[in-house]
Amino acid sequence: MPTIVVDVMPKAELLDPQGKAVSGAFARLGVSDFSGVRIGKRFELTVDGEVTDEVLAEAQRIADEILSNSVIEDVVGIEVVQ
Repeated sequence: MPTIVVDVMPKAELLDPQGKAVSGAFARLGVSDFSGVRIGKRFELTVDGEVTDEVLAEAQRIADEILSNSVIEDVVGIEVVQ
């Protein structure tokens, strides 16, 4: 069955406290190769049947209306994986 993956991230202009905490842990562990961390959400939607343009449009709609909070988050990706 195909799966549609939806990635949601905090808006770039907003503080990401979870990412900041992970970044601080990196520093405490001596990890210096990364300058920042942002933490988002990944949703996997299993599709019964073929992924059509209509199914992708419905995935986009629910990503915008249900899976993300448009005030503080952006839907950054919708991808079909097998």
